[in-house]
Amino acid sequence: MTGTAQQDGIADPAEELAGRLRLLQELSGRGVRALARDTGLSSSSLSRYLGGQTVPPWPAVVALCRLVARDPRPLRPLWERTANPLPAPPKASRQGRPRPRNDLPRDLPDFTGRGAQLDAVLAALGSHGAVALDGMAGVGKTSLAVHAAHRLAAEYPDAQLYVDLHGFTEGRDPMDPGSALRMLLGALDVPSEKVPQDSLEELSACFRSELAGRKAVVLLDNAVDAAQVRPLLPGAGPSVVLVTSRNRLLGLDEVPPVSLDVLTAEESAELLARASGDPAGPDGRLAREPEHAAEVLRLCGRLPLALRLAAARLRHRPGWTVGILVERLAEGATEFDTAFAMSVRQLDRAQARLFRLLGLLPGGTFDEYLAAALADLPLRTTRAILEDLLDAHLVQQPTAGRYRLHDLVQQHARRAGAEQDSPAEQQRALGRLLDYYVHAAAAADAAMPFLVPGRAPTAGPAPAELPRFADKNAAFAWLAGEYENLIGAFEAASAVGADTHVLELPRYLRSYFARRCGTTHLNVLFERSVAAAERLGDPLQLAEARSDLGFARWNAGRLAEADAEYAAAAAPMSAAGDLRPAAELTMRRGYLSWDRGGTTEPLELFREAGRLYERSDCPSGAAHASAAQAWALLQLGHREEAAGLAREVLAVPHQDPAWPPTLTARITLGVATAEEHPEEAVAHLEHALELARADGHLNNQAWCLNCLGVAHRQAGRHEEALAHHREAFALLDELFEEHWKLRFLNGYAETCRLAGLTEEALRLHRQALDLAPRLGRRYEEAQAHEGLAALLAGTDPAAAEGHRTAAQALRADLGTSC
Repeated sequence: MTGTAQQDGIADPAEELAGRLRLLQELSGRGVRALARDTGLSSSSLSRYLGGQTVPPWPAVVALCRLVARDPRPLRPLWERTANPLPAPPKASRQGRPRPRNDLPRDLPDFTGRGAQLDAVLAALGSHGAVALDGMAGVGKTSLAVHAAHRLAAEYPDAQLYVDLHGFTEGRDPMDPGSALRMLLGALDVPSEKVPQDSLEELSACFRSELAGRKAVVLLDNAVDAAQVRPLLPGAGPSVVLVTSRNRLLGLDEVPPVSLDVLTAEESAELLARASGDPAGPDGRLAREPEHAAEVLRLCGRLPLALRLAAARLRHRPGWTVGILVERLAEGATEFDTAFAMSVRQLDRAQARLFRLLGLLPGGTFDEYLAAALADLPLRTTRAILEDLLDAHLVQQPTAGRYRLHDLVQQHARRAGAEQDSPAEQQRALGRLLDYYVHAAAAADAAMPFLVPGRAPTAGPAPAELPRFADKNAAFAWLAGEYENLIGAFEAASAVGADTHVLELPRYLRSYFARRCGTTHLNVLFERSVAAAERLGDPLQLAEARSDLGFARWNAGRLAEADAEYAAAAAPMSAAGDLRPAAELTMRRGYLSWDRGGTTEPLELFREAGRLYERSDCPSGAAHASAAQAWALLQLGHREEAAGLAREVLAVPHQDPAWPPTLTARITLGVATAEEHPEEAVAHLEHALELARADGHLNNQAWCLNCLGVAHRQAGRHEEALAHHREAFALLDELFEEHWKLRFLNGYAETCRLAGLTEEALRLHRQALDLAPRLGRRYEEAQAHEGLAALLAGTDPAAAEGHRTAAQALRADLGTSC
């Protein structure tokens, strides 16, 4: 127990468990060596268990309890708290320095044998930086790869990445290398806008570049062939990769293979004993029935997965003989089916039904809320059934609160469902799954107050129970954890023609993507959402979908395409007479107009949006519109009016201090008052920066830092101004979002000019001049020309005049003056 824990009076579960085990030793009256001999444990391991240095596997706890005739079940909760300590509360995403990613599945506490193969794997990684494990289904490829990866984690601390490539997952196509690379780059916290979109070669090069300076372990599980794996190899650098496949990956000449056969007879017997909790010595069930024990090994084909499933039956059926286990196993058709079918036959009706329905899941891990919605059962009942399935090794629990099915088990569940459940029942269950994800995503979105409250979902009834989110960070953590499943549900809805779900689900992911800056994927989702709306034939739904797609286009810097979507949405939305979506579209058109160089038009659009929000009784929307008006007024030079309006917005109460209108208003007020009241302005901006940092939103942090740079510059503090600009651009370089960087380049250049850094100012203005035309940002283009004209006036008058003329032409076209 740490000193802090002792002072706070918090019990250390590891020390408490060790103390309970020492009491068992006292009851036994044995020394450590005698106790180890009688329980089948090693003396050194037992000493560590009793001393609290190591958490024992559960079978070891059971063996100690049985030796002194004590029921081990009361110790199970304490052991689980010790073996699986609670994770730290989720932090806001997008922190500047995220913790290293570890996606590895849990290492098996009773991992058995494979000593020679493990040595071969480690040797291959040492010599080639890669290894490919191949072998038949259920032979333990993943278990060995995971075990080796955990052994290597300390030597490769920058990341431990895991991707299931679904090469042999029934009912699912193998994951294409491009999708796998995007998942890996996302796990490395590479912003989506930095991820290439044009070709697989560019994606692969980006992944190799990201790993070049990191020491990471990458586990590519369940590959279908060499072509799927080749683009995912790290290349030169310190990282290592482990690949598993049922096929020998002959095309990967640079990756040494390690082929796995079934376990040896000795290893199989040891695994069966350890996994079943059977004590060593002549008194164990396996020792009393050696012929039946050998038959179990034969029926299971000495395959680790089948052995674990059979062992689970013995462990949880203390009244069974090994002969009964053999009889049950012999009823099946193959090694896997016998084990699976035998396990399923031990389930009651409700347990077997949930197990079959879990075969319908489109994603990887799942929680009890999804399982309850899928089976239309109360949450408490579902939780109890999942625990039974977990005990039967039909469900796995990689982390607390999350479950998964091994792909072979899921195949069996899917086949059993197709045989025993009617198509109508399976269709209803899939419908409940899709309903759940739409309503759960809507609940998470509502807990993230970044946008005006949206329309309630209409895609089916809400399930009886949904996850509850204490705050926006909890909601974001749920969305991040469920992202693969949400996309899987979206694809499943597309496949079965559930157009309302396809239409609505992306709408409730906007706040998530706003914090992830995942504009590329959001554009793809809304493209398909628009197609679904077209099929549904509702003009207002189609108009809202086009408005959403336009906003996604705008976020990606695709201004012309955004304008086209907004234009297509405007007429049907106006005809429908629904004020709130019309107000939202008007706000979006204001943002677009400003970025395209408009001046008075954006301000009028923001004012019109505010009137529409007020008429629709939406005060939060009106606050958004007022904050946007204040910022627009500031850019037009109306500082006093902007400051006054910003103060009005700050007076609007809201539970989230980093609510976007509040943040925008505080930044506006800081910039507006910088010349007359520099200290007050800096205080406002530093408060805004503190809120943005607590919120974890890097874009907003960059905005605050650049505005602080401007405020310090106006106060004549050039060194402080430059420091803030540089910190802001370090964040923007990390985000790799050019359209965001363009917003601040000219201001940064102006600070450099006034600080006497002429060459740096020239470089920044030229960078802005390169970006602005490509992004359609004429206002920033004019500013860049003006800045270059001022800088070159004394050294290159002809070039300066050219830039001045270009700026005047742009200003005239925009209807503004220099």
